[in-house]
Amino acid sequence: MSTARWRTLRIATYNIHRCRGLDGRTVPTRTAEVIRALDPDIIALQEVIGASPSSPGQAEELGAQLGMGWVMAPARHLRGALFGNVVLSRYPIQHHAQYDLTWKTCEPRCCQRVAIALEDDTLHLYNVHLGTALLERRYQAGRLSAAVNDHRIGRPKIVLGDFNEWTKGLATQMLSARLESIDMRTHLRRRRTYPGVLPLLHLDHIYYDGTVQVVRLELPRSRLSLIASDHLPLVADLRVRFE
Repeated sequence: MSTARWRTLRIATYNIHRCRGLDGRTVPTRTAEVIRALDPDIIALQEVIGASPSSPGQAEELGAQLGMGWVMAPARHLRGALFGNVVLSRYPIQHHAQYDLTWKTCEPRCCQRVAIALEDDTLHLYNVHLGTALLERRYQAGRLSAAVNDHRIGRPKIVLGDFNEWTKGLATQMLSARLESIDMRTHLRRRRTYPGVLPLLHLDHIYYDGTVQVVRLELPRSRLSLIASDHLPLVADLRVRFE
């Protein structure tokens, strides 16, 4: 007899650009409002300022305002504060790890892996922020592919974030060869996520490994989301099978 269980999850990715909007103002409460309107169960954030000697940081502030648990994977320091990726979750965070994706002298980058407990089930989520240079992303594609395809980590797996890749480059090719990609063309008329007000590029992506059904995909274009960051959030309602 099958013991498979299906769970519907609302998962999002959002490069919050340090909570600095296109109006030049840094307003974490505005970013929290955008995320609250998305109503995600789990959200992967990129470009988050963490704790410093003088401040608890944006990760803690967003978690407190949204009533969500959070964990940060810092890639570097920014003016004395931690800076990197954050996962916010309504469900307990069971385990956390990060993989260094830094290439040569380019800006430090990382992939964050979070194991999220859904009662007796575990979802592995990878929060990605790749570099802007072609050779840099080629290196990072191999590192990321190896990390995601570690067979010691069970399925289902969700890989999402800002890939800084608007054409089908090596990162897209390598991940698409081993994972399923959510094809935005199937679900959205407008697919570009950057820059926010007049998006020209499709930088943000979602992949998965396991049995996943895409119920709905959204690219919210509210007045607030258009100004709060230089990226738009990408939201997916997914039916995920656990065994």
